[in-house]
Amino acid sequence: MGTINSAYSIITGALDADQAALSVVANNVANANTTGYTEETPNWQENQPISVNGVLAGDGVTETGATSQRDLVLQARLDQQQQLESASSTRLTALNNIQALFTPDSGSSSSSAGDIGSDITSFFDSFSSLEANPTDNALREQVLSSASTLAGDISGAANSLNSQSAALTQEATGVVSQVNSLTGAIVQLNLEIQSASPDADAGTLEDQRQQDLSQLSQLIGINQVTTENNGLSITTTSGQLLVSEGQSFQLTTGTVNGNTDFFLGGTDITAQLAQGGGQLGGYLTARDTDIPSALSSLDQLAYSISTEVNAQNNSGEDLDGVTGSAANPLYIFNQPAQVAGSAAAMSVTMTDPNQIAAAGTGNGTGDNSNAVAMANLASQTIVNGQTPINYYSNFVSTLGSTVSEVQTENTAQSASVSQLQTQNNALSSVNLNDEASAMSTLETSYQAASQVFTILNTVMAAALNLGVETAVA
Repeated sequence: MGTINSAYSIITGALDADQAALSVVANNVANANTTGYTEETPNWQENQPISVNGVLAGDGVTETGATSQRDLVLQARLDQQQQLESASSTRLTALNNIQALFTPDSGSSSSSAGDIGSDITSFFDSFSSLEANPTDNALREQVLSSASTLAGDISGAANSLNSQSAALTQEATGVVSQVNSLTGAIVQLNLEIQSASPDADAGTLEDQRQQDLSQLSQLIGINQVTTENNGLSITTTSGQLLVSEGQSFQLTTGTVNGNTDFFLGGTDITAQLAQGGGQLGGYLTARDTDIPSALSSLDQLAYSISTEVNAQNNSGEDLDGVTGSAANPLYIFNQPAQVAGSAAAMSVTMTDPNQIAAAGTGNGTGDNSNAVAMANLASQTIVNGQTPINYYSNFVSTLGSTVSEVQTENTAQSASVSQLQTQNNALSSVNLNDEASAMSTLETSYQAASQVFTILNTVMAAALNLGVETAVA
């Protein structure tokens, strides 16, 4: 009877184990389309053998719960690559917006700057036209008109860059709010995981934490450190602590020299965040590196053209016989005091075309020698050792090269993310074909155990009714 009782125990355990495993499979199927859900597989544990007449015999198995099919190393690699791809993608979008300002005849509704290169050529060509008839009022008006177009397009481009910088600051500030929300959520999940499953896989709780980590890695560059009791600490890529198991540390913003900077624990980490990755890194790199570089180039162009043209015009004699002087300067453009800010402030101050000093001093109003000198500025190296048009062309070319480099970088990173995501999905995502196969196997096992149970009932009945014929099904 002891042997029959043991058989009952084994089969009962088998039925329970199969039923528990079927529940795991059913849960997988139910969550096949749930974002972030990781496939679970049942765990089987052999029961302690029993001794029957001195002989050890197996006592079946027990289903001890489910384990999520996750590879933490693979997931960490995916998170790292996502933060790089997110940074380059965000920066690329900003760079494309910058480049759109300097695309000749782009027709872009977002561009407030015309073709500055053509403007430069037209402006100096207007002095070449004035050479032929320095007293012609229409030609003088054309000089002021082309000067206004050039100044307006340069200042328009600079103002657009400043507006883009302000927009990037606003976007970056929004990312900070999302980061703080996610780190707070991760802290709460840390506490729940450490309480519910400190020594083993925590199932859907870990799925939720990983979802938050994936989102966080797209927003900001992070490093992850697994701690005891299945906890997690998170730092920025430069080492500043964001999460320490049950505590989060909030990013804040503040104004430094008129600029919005980002702080953690009272320390300004703006530069580190710009280099760290994620959307925040992309926004800050574009705001603090790419836009200032473009503005600096425009400032130098505006400053050099304004000061050189003003100086040359001031050295001549206008149509009314007036000679330029310190007390009465004949400036075409507003005179910049320094390079920084020259582009945004560039404008034409001269309103009277008679004040264009086409003549050389003392040569009479019909002279054109100063108009020739101003036309010749187009071929002189007056902008950082380059001619105005060459300087501008090199600036646009350099910007285009930067866009191309970031585009290439982003393409490679996107391909890497896709590859890693495919590998991770192959391991962790629910495959309905596999689940159907597992369910079929478990159902067969359950049916077999049920059949043995029926046979044992019949055997037991026969044992209790000795001498009575008993049919066995």
